[in-house]
Amino acid sequence: MEHHTDVIIVGGGVIGSSVAYNLLQDGFEGEITIFEKDKTYEFASTPRSAGGIRQLFTSAINVQISRYSLQKYLTFPEDMAIGLEKAEIDFQQRGYLFLAKDNQMEYLRKQHVVQTRNGVPAELLSKNELQAIIPELHINDLVGGLYCAEDGYLDPYSVMQGYIRKAKQLGANYVYEEVDAICKEKGSVSGVKLRNGDLYHAPIVLNCAGAWAPAISGTVGISIPVEPLKRQIIQFDFAKPLENDLPLTVDPSGVYFRHEGSSVIAGYSEKVKPGIDFKWSREFFYETLWPVLAHRIPNFEKAKIKSGWAGIYSMNTIDQNAIIGSHPQLKGYYLACGFSGHGMQQAPAVGKGLSELIRTQKYETLDLNQLSIERFSTNKLITEGAIV
Repeated sequence: MEHHTDVIIVGGGVIGSSVAYNLLQDGFEGEITIFEKDKTYEFASTPRSAGGIRQLFTSAINVQISRYSLQKYLTFPEDMAIGLEKAEIDFQQRGYLFLAKDNQMEYLRKQHVVQTRNGVPAELLSKNELQAIIPELHINDLVGGLYCAEDGYLDPYSVMQGYIRKAKQLGANYVYEEVDAICKEKGSVSGVKLRNGDLYHAPIVLNCAGAWAPAISGTVGISIPVEPLKRQIIQFDFAKPLENDLPLTVDPSGVYFRHEGSSVIAGYSEKVKPGIDFKWSREFFYETLWPVLAHRIPNFEKAKIKSGWAGIYSMNTIDQNAIIGSHPQLKGYYLACGFSGHGMQQAPAVGKGLSELIRTQKYETLDLNQLSIERFSTNKLITEGAIV
């Protein structure tokens, strides 16, 4: 069967749904069709993330994106309400905290300059000040940290569903079928072909397929520097409660942890081979996470695994930043991928920016041109140092 629509979005997760919502909210009058192969979102990256929201980035553009997105998440329940039902996302502004040893503090100071210059209320803390936030923290091997009380964490699945429900209410059409290939004709996109053989024609196709974005782009002969990388998260209980609720805390080793109810979740950017892999292991906790966690907070010495899962980063292998905007080699082809683990927290700003670019051919709220794919050919990279 053949169908006609105005905008096709490949990938109905948080990025694709934010774009659809913003387009319709901003007055786009055409038909938007979103394709999502995983109707239950069981293997989508967003609900498998740690849900962190932070402004503590090293590049100005990422700080600006996060500041915009943070404000949108504060009003998200009301903005995405359906009738009287608010879109609750359990946003806990308990802060974000990077801990540092001797050789890391100077790097945090440089980050702090970028952040404060862009309006972030970030604080450099001494080792003793760290214990005002986490009284149980072992600080003998630390010299200080970088903290932002505005930041925190939320329920990423609820964010995604909030965007989906609101986009549908505004008229977006979700088709739960797998896109097999993007189609092109005379230097322009012409639509997509589905795995079931159906054809959908449209002058605009937006690739928001996350870890699957490189494969989708390859069907139209365009390679993008993105590869899928597995990231595990383990949830555990511990015997002695902490005095305070935890900020999302990043240890100098790279291990991060935060509260999830009365439990704690933790993870680490382990070195793995690229690929789609959803297996998680208890050994990862016992061998990699637990020694760090028990050293940093003695309460974690007695820990019991409650659950675990693995999600997939769409890792930009060149500069670990999102690839956003139109592709110069194919008219009507847009990208929003390669977020390297930051998609959920950047979704509000990216959705707004792409809405403006598609409707008006220019960015208005935030200038996202620095994140275009053309930066790779011109070597104007935006290197992000704060990758967790």
